[in-house]
Amino acid sequence: MSQQKPMQYGGQAVIEGVMFGGRKVTVTAVRRKDDTIEYFHEEKKQYPLANKLKKVPFLRGIVGLVEASANGSKHLNFSSERYDVEPGEEQTSEPEESKSSSLSMILGVAVIGVLSLVFGKLIFTVVPAILADLLFMKWVTNNILQNLIEGGIKIILLFIYLYAISQTPLMKRLFQYHGAEHKVINAYEAQVELTVENVQKFSTLHYRCGSSFIIFTVLVGVIIYSFFHYDNLWERIYQRILLLPLVIGASYEVLQFTNKLRDIPGLRLLGYPGLLLQKLTTKEPEDKQVEVAIASFKKMQELDRTYETSPIAFTG
Repeated sequence: MSQQKPMQYGGQAVIEGVMFGGRKVTVTAVRRKDDTIEYFHEEKKQYPLANKLKKVPFLRGIVGLVEASANGSKHLNFSSERYDVEPGEEQTSEPEESKSSSLSMILGVAVIGVLSLVFGKLIFTVVPAILADLLFMKWVTNNILQNLIEGGIKIILLFIYLYAISQTPLMKRLFQYHGAEHKVINAYEAQVELTVENVQKFSTLHYRCGSSFIIFTVLVGVIIYSFFHYDNLWERIYQRILLLPLVIGASYEVLQFTNKLRDIPGLRLLGYPGLLLQKLTTKEPEDKQVEVAIASFKKMQELDRTYETSPIAFTG
């Protein structure tokens, strides 16, 4: 009898911790200054319309990203408030330097987390379009070639940005927790016991990662934009902005498709562009970071089971 396929879980790195989303709850575990692990959990809200839209191809990706962004911001806020606070300390004023470091971390996480949404995606859509127009379009008239150049500029800017922030100590730790999150998911999907020793054997890369989604928005955008023509720079820019929902929706479908093919020799190569980007957004975690990720995942599973047996425990 074949083993049942594990449920697909997802998560994200937060400040000094990891968040995982289950069927009924989302859970974050963070490492405190005294070396203890503190948890924050929240019941997943059920919205009938959103649940219906998540079954519709191209729309489900947009709905899922909006939900993930909203949920992730709450857990990020929790981690930013708790990671550098000693147990029993009052949340009063903090040194300006500490505030600046916390703010830098939060902004960095937020940009990565919602890069394909609103502000971040607009920047990585508008700026490359302007640069491509200023530097190349006087000499390049072919529409497809123009879009390839624009896409190339987007990828270069994206890699430069991620490489630059990955060199800062704060973001390096965040990317280590990102790697720990992936390792736990990979170990769970391989159906091995979640111990630090076992989890550390797995890769920091995963086909369903949001970093892969980001690179696919660039590649898919090149294809979609090639079906539309423009007469000037401003028409080019607003056309790109109007097409963002379509690009996001299509990119999500590509991400899911490549994940289904990841175990098929040859076809798994389709997911390699995303894995390449993850070389920048994930780093090898320390054992204690993996321990936090495992604790978060197990707490999520525990609360999921509790909810299913006694949902009233989550109301109040």
